[in-house]
Amino acid sequence: MATATVETSHGTITIRLLPDIAPETVRNFAGLANKAFYDGTLFHRVIPGFMIQGGDPNTRSGERSTWGTGGPGYSIKAEFGPKAHVRGTVSMARAADPDSAGSQFFIVTSDSMHLNGQYTAFGEVASGMEVADRIVGLRRDARDCPLEEARIKSVRVAG
Repeated sequence: MATATVETSHGTITIRLLPDIAPETVRNFAGLANKAFYDGTLFHRVIPGFMIQGGDPNTRSGERSTWGTGGPGYSIKAEFGPKAHVRGTVSMARAADPDSAGSQFFIVTSDSMHLNGQYTAFGEVASGMEVADRIVGLRRDARDCPLEEARIKSVRVAG
């Protein structure tokens, strides 16, 4: 079973990946993770009662106004499956086009069934949900950017 270990400035989150329901998304995420794509990026969007979002390379050094707009330079096709967006689900962030996901992902901190069938769920938190809860509770600005840094030190996939 493949797992992703997300080392953050607030602790470690372990994600059980679900290649049986989103094989291309898992392959993309694992490939980016193991190339150190996520290293040094931030969780740049936190919405209490909803989710935390990260995976934007612009957050390493880019102007705050560009956060949420970066990616790997390509998009992947959506893989809507049976996994519900319950607390702990890991899913791909995207623009209006369902096939616009690239590198940004989010962790659902409260059941969000309205996302089902609209976003590609590809994992679930196996341990460290308290870390996601700590991050989602950070004070934030009007754009939902945390005022305290929530840095992703590394993401590595094994299995």
